[in-house]
Amino acid sequence: MSSLAILILTCNEEENIVSVVENAKKCTDEVVIIDSGSTDKTVELAKAHGAKVAFRAWTNDFAAQRNFALKQTEADWVLYLDADERLNEELIDEVNRILASGNMDAQYAITRKSVAFGVTFNYGVLYPDRVLRMFPRQEVSWVNKVHEHPTCKLPERRLSGHIEHHTYRDWHEWEEKLCLYTTIWAEDAYKRGKRISMPGIFFHSVGGFFKMFIVRRGFLDGGIGTYLCCTHFFYTMLKYLKLHELQRRGD
Repeated sequence: MSSLAILILTCNEEENIVSVVENAKKCTDEVVIIDSGSTDKTVELAKAHGAKVAFRAWTNDFAAQRNFALKQTEADWVLYLDADERLNEELIDEVNRILASGNMDAQYAITRKSVAFGVTFNYGVLYPDRVLRMFPRQEVSWVNKVHEHPTCKLPERRLSGHIEHHTYRDWHEWEEKLCLYTTIWAEDAYKRGKRISMPGIFFHSVGGFFKMFIVRRGFLDGGIGTYLCCTHFFYTMLKYLKLHELQRRGD
């Protein structure tokens, strides 16, 4: 039977850490927390519930955190979870089946369903997505500071079951993540040579709203779904405005 480590990035996840560690332990005894400087009880609670904790200072680079996590284990497989994610029972059974088979010839994608503001979303901005999360440890690395993604040459397969993603609990948390992600995206895009004009900002923003409201049918999630499509217009506009500000200062 192959071994598995579940890797979880954290910073001030006191409210989530016990639940995610206990959920992960249904698949493996090796749960590794990569903490970036929590000032609450995240580390203390993780250790108390049997997780290993490693520290890496936050450098606005999600890929760097995930690559660092790979160095904290010798397990055959790694599975990445965020602190606000949970494996459902069907997915847990599927992971255990893969480990028991001993085969290590694929990387695995998992369906992720979002729960926000007390609502489960099926369309629009929080449309269920598919994320690559389970890999043979020696076959994967990560790139991009934000919206990071793995690079792995193995064929992709999909696991049954899903991850339940408990994202925004309230609008304050949404605002905090908006500010963080748009800043990281703009800085990374600027370094990669991306540039934008003021008219381009407007058209990208309109396009973002159209994609979420029409293509992904965000209106079918009711009023909250429609409102999130509107906020996606603002999110898109803000990240490009931040890029435009960087290029204006640089030029």
